[in-house]
Amino acid sequence: MAKVISISNQKGGVGKTTTTGAMAAGFKIKGYKVLCIDLDPQANLSFSSGAETEDCPTIYEVLKDETKASFSIQKMHSFDIISSSILLSGLDLEFTHTGREYLLKEALSTIKDKYDFIFIDTPPALSILTVNAFTASDYIIIPMNADIFSLKGIAQLSETIKRVKRYCNPDLKVEGIVLTKFNKRTILSREIKGTAELIAGQLGTKLFNTTIRASVAIMEAQTTQQEIFSYAPNNTAVQDYKDFVDELIERGL
Repeated sequence: MAKVISISNQKGGVGKTTTTGAMAAGFKIKGYKVLCIDLDPQANLSFSSGAETEDCPTIYEVLKDETKASFSIQKMHSFDIISSSILLSGLDLEFTHTGREYLLKEALSTIKDKYDFIFIDTPPALSILTVNAFTASDYIIIPMNADIFSLKGIAQLSETIKRVKRYCNPDLKVEGIVLTKFNKRTILSREIKGTAELIAGQLGTKLFNTTIRASVAIMEAQTTQQEIFSYAPNNTAVQDYKDFVDELIERGL
């Protein structure tokens, strides 16, 4: 039965989609069966993986119960994926019925036995999509830039997590915070790291030992729809993501 992990931060530009794709590809390389759910209406994970988002069933149709999750899976080189749709951006208005928080959990229950890990790329805003992701998940991983604005995003995220645990998913666990675009040589990065450790403690979790450095090569790989580990295997940030996957496995994720 798959472990379901949401990668989330309510601030954009923190490497959320990059981290989701890197984790999924990294676990696939390790021999695990991996599925990604692109729950972000911007569909960046779908694009960077080469998945179709038009003229095919997406997670939007799955949540609307117009198709089954198993019929919406696209098998890509790096991992399997159920792609996103711009139509997701209107779901808060479309879904007003009781039980709407459980739609994704119910959909994934039919395919969880086919995978070891299911990674969910969440939108960078509080919405019914984020609540669905957290309700369906066993764990949350929080990517965070080493800047002051990312700290505010985590404060907002913390409140969302508390509400979901209280009303929808009491077993939800924050697995940890991972610092992205990190430069250990700057004073600010080191100060933010210290603050992030305090925030992690407040969330009942830890800061991951691995930090992810910034890299142009990763952006290039995404733009050309290539998996980062084969596109730039010797790149420093790519090596960081390899180390991050190893750390997750060592922690028993």
